[in-house]
Order: sequence, then structure tokens, then C-alpha cells
Amino acid sequence: MADKIKKVVLAYSGGLDTSVIIPWLKEHYDGCEVIAVCADVGQGDELNAVHDKALKSGASKVYIEDLKEEFLKEYVWPTLKAGAVYEDKYLLGTSFARPIIAKKLVEIAKKEGADAIAHGATGKGNDQVRFELTVKALAPNITLIAPWREWDLDSRSAEIEYAKKHGIPIATENKTYSMDRNIWHLSHEGSDLEDPANAPHNSMYLISKAPEDAPDKPEYVTIDFEQLTFGELRKFVELTADREDDEFVCVNDNDGVPDGFMAYVDAETIDVVPTDETSER
Repeated sequence: MADKIKKVVLAYSGGLDTSVIIPWLKEHYDGCEVIAVCADVGQGDELNAVHDKALKSGASKVYIEDLKEEFLKEYVWPTLKAGAVYEDKYLLGTSFARPIIAKKLVEIAKKEGADAIAHGATGKGNDQVRFELTVKALAPNITLIAPWREWDLDSRSAEIEYAKKHGIPIATENKTYSMDRNIWHLSHEGSDLEDPANAPHNSMYLISKAPEDAPDKPEYVTIDFEQLTFGELRKFVELTADREDDEFVCVNDNDGVPDGFMAYVDAETIDVVPTDETSER
């Protein structure tokens, strides 16, 4: 099958695994073209050097796709609304980001006319299944390549040696843990965490603080809703079309306003309040 693969779309993160996969694919699939696709689901500054690193590793083209808003609206919010918790105790973070990444891989593979999609999931968890089931659902005839099921690079040190041999830029610092980060979460695995008896080190708190390092006073967050719903906006337009500027109109909950609320509309604003506050108007 290797001689049939001419162009591969790779799920690329910029880490050691996927950087090594680029030359490995070209070496083992008869010099195929490799297009790197990095999905931005909120990793933050981890993406700063991804583009150049992918090209230096041998990719012919690099896509960095901003999927943050779609990820939140179409994946995170529905998960929260459903109260989806794995085995009633494990909050989702990594798993529900994989389908949107796979979906984008398929989209770009079709656009580029690619023969195959590759990923760097190791098989230690469920990511191979998450990526591949999504790809097969959307593009059942495309070839899937999972190097961790094929190659003999069975350790981080072996990957580092391969990277040095092929002139692939790698991080000089020793990263103790394997991390997965998106706009919703950050998770760590590996090293001393493999023993559940070990507590995490405080250095792992990259987007929060250890309890003992947190301030002793609470911080309050106030949330405002600036965008009207379609029903509220429609009713606002209807009511302001044929009236005096100083007229004040009360709209009941049958006019597009959520149940239990009343909408007060004047010439410039719409104010939606609980019905028990209407007596104050």
C-alpha cells in the first residue's frame, strides 16, 4: 500500500512525535508529500513556532486552523448541557477536542486531494479510536496511517535520535510530562504521575494556582450578556418601528422573550428582567 500513497495530511502539534512523523512518512511511503495541519483549539502560545517547525521538519505546506469558537459552541457547551462526565467522575477535556480536529483533517484532505490522513496518537489512551472513527465516518475510503502501530521508534530517546539524524529541530529542555491543552482544560500524564500515590508538583499549575498559592480573598467575576437573542431583536425592531421615541413598551414572554422574564423596550435599549421585578417599573 505504501507505493500508492502520494499525499498525506498529518495532524500536527509541533511536538516530538508529530515532528518525527513527517520525515518518517516521506521515508516509508516512497517520498510522499506531507501537509501538516495544526488545529488551534486554544493551546495558547504553544502554536507560535509550529508553522516554521513543520516546514523545517519536511512538510510541504502548513495549515493552522482557528477552531476555538466552533469548539466551544459545538462541542464544549453541548457537553456541559448534557452533564457528560466519564464514569461519573472524570471531566472531559482531551476527548471532545479530537472529533473537531479529525473533521478539519478530512476537510483539508479533500481540498488537497490527499490519499491518506496520519496522526501521532500512541495507542496508550483512546485517541487513536477518537481520530479514526471520526475520519472513517466522514471519509470512509481514505487511508489512515498510525505510525505508532508501524514503526520501531518505541521510546522518546529513540525518537530524539531519529530527529537528530534527520536534522529535525527539537526542544532542548527536558519535558517531564506529556501535556494536552485546549481552551477548556490542561492535563498532564507520565513520569511520577504514573503512580497514583504521588501528588502533582506545583509546577504543573500553568493556567491556575496550587491551593496554597492562591490568594486568601475571593475574586468575583461579573458576566454581562451583550448580544440579543433573535427573538428579542425581532421584537425590538417590531416595537420601535411605529412609536414615539419616549414611549415605553412592556413585552410579555409570549413575544420571543424567555419564560419567566419581561422585556422593557425604550427608543434605544431592551431590558430583559425576571417577572418578579416588573412591579418596580
